[in-house]
Amino acid sequence: MRRAILVGAGLLLPALIAQGAAMEVRSHAFKPGGMIPAKYTCDGADISPPLTWPDPPAGTKSFALIMDDPDAPVGTWVHWVIWNIPATARGLEENVPKTASLPNGARQGTNDFKRIGYGGPCPPSGTHRYFFKLYALGSTLSLSPEITKSVLEDTMRRHILAQSELIGKYTR
Repeated sequence: MRRAILVGAGLLLPALIAQGAAMEVRSHAFKPGGMIPAKYTCDGADISPPLTWPDPPAGTKSFALIMDDPDAPVGTWVHWVIWNIPATARGLEENVPKTASLPNGARQGTNDFKRIGYGGPCPPSGTHRYFFKLYALGSTLSLSPEITKSVLEDTMRRHILAQSELIGKYTR
């Protein structure tokens, strides 16, 4: 194991990262750096896009995912907080229910729209970047549903085995 500092949206997250651990999160709905279809935004159905990832690093017990927009005029805007995604999962299907607890044991937190689950891109103007940050964790997390991004980050920081991100864009 080696010590690493993960930098995301201005926050330093110390973590233990397994050497050689690599993961890639992707979506068949949009290409990395590409435009997110309106279907997944406030201008459409506002449903979560499908996401996939390959086999996780050894020791993965769960996954967590944070989606945020660092280009928001009020600072980084949180669109989705989900954790305790089972280690056997290789993705999230389109239109994850907007409930605090999911049948597979995953939990969802409160986004900056003050709602549970996914809240799609809805920039006031211009083109914004949306970061889907996936974390492979060496444990499941004992957290109540409805927590915020900062609580999840604080709790998971010492359990991160690997991380990946997918960036999509949206323009209004």
